[in-house]
Amino acid sequence: MKPAAFDYFAPKSVEEALSLLAEHGYDAKPLAGGQSLVPTMNFRLAQPAVLVDLNGIDDLFFVRETSDGLRIGAMTRQHTVERSPLVQRRAPLIHETMPYIAHPQIRNRGTFGGSLAHADPASELPVLAVILNARMRVQSSRGERWVDAKDFYLGLFATDLQPDELLVEIAIPDLPAHSGWAFDEVARRHGDYAMAGAAATVTLAEDGSIAAARLVYLSVGDYPTEAVRAETALAGEQPTPAAIRAAAETAAAQDIDPSGDIHASAGYRRHLAKVLAERVLSRAVERAKEK
Repeated sequence: MKPAAFDYFAPKSVEEALSLLAEHGYDAKPLAGGQSLVPTMNFRLAQPAVLVDLNGIDDLFFVRETSDGLRIGAMTRQHTVERSPLVQRRAPLIHETMPYIAHPQIRNRGTFGGSLAHADPASELPVLAVILNARMRVQSSRGERWVDAKDFYLGLFATDLQPDELLVEIAIPDLPAHSGWAFDEVARRHGDYAMAGAAATVTLAEDGSIAAARLVYLSVGDYPTEAVRAETALAGEQPTPAAIRAAAETAAAQDIDPSGDIHASAGYRRHLAKVLAERVLSRAVERAKEK
C-alpha cells in the first residue's frame, strides 16, 4: 500500500512547526520518528492532508540534567536515551526499560516524545511517564503549558494534546531517597508488543516499612493503568513476600479490567498481571533495600 497524497513541510524551528499546525489544524499531522505514523499511512488508516516533519528542529533533540531530575527533548531518539549515562544515573527505570522497546532498528529512529504522544496502550514509555510523575511541556502558537503525565492520557491513542499543539519537552523528577524500581513484560517474542507489562517503584521508610509504592501496567487497558488499590494496600506494610503477593492479587483482581484479543484472553492477562506485579514489586523492594 501507498499513503494517500499529502503536502509535506520540513520546518527548522518550533515556531515554524507550530505556525503550520495552527494553519492546518486537524488536517495536519506532525512526523517524529515515523515508526508508528508511516505504517498507518501506508495502510491508509491515517490520511493526513499535511505532514509536518519535525526532524530538522535541532532544539528538540537533547538530554539535560537538572537539580531535581532530567529534561528530555521530544525528538530525542530512543537509542540516545537508552545509551545516555545521565539517564542511567538519574532515571535508572527508564534505562532498564528501553531495551524492551521493539528492536534496535526501531529505537534508532523512534523518538522519546513521539512514543509518548502516540499513546499506544501497549507502549512502554507512557507507563514510565506516569509512574515517574513526569511532566509534559506542550507548546502552541497560543503559548505553552505543563501537563502531568497522569492527566496526559485520556483513552485509546488519545491524549490531552490539541491539534495545534506539540509535545516539546519531558521533565522527569528524581525518585525519592531509599527507592527501588523495576520493569518487566511478557511478549511472545522479544520486540513484539507485550501481552502485559508492569513497572513498579517502592520507597522504604526508616523502619523498613513501605512509605510509598507505585504499580502501573501496560496492555491491560486503553492507557497506562495504575493499580491504586494495590498501592494503598502496601502503604505502611513491611515488604514481606506475603504482603507483596496479596497486593499483586489485588491488582490483578480489582485494579484492571483487561480485554481479550488474538494474542491473549482477558483471563490470561489477569494471570500475567499478578505474576508481573509480584515480580517487579519484589525486585523494587530489593533495590530499595540496597540503596
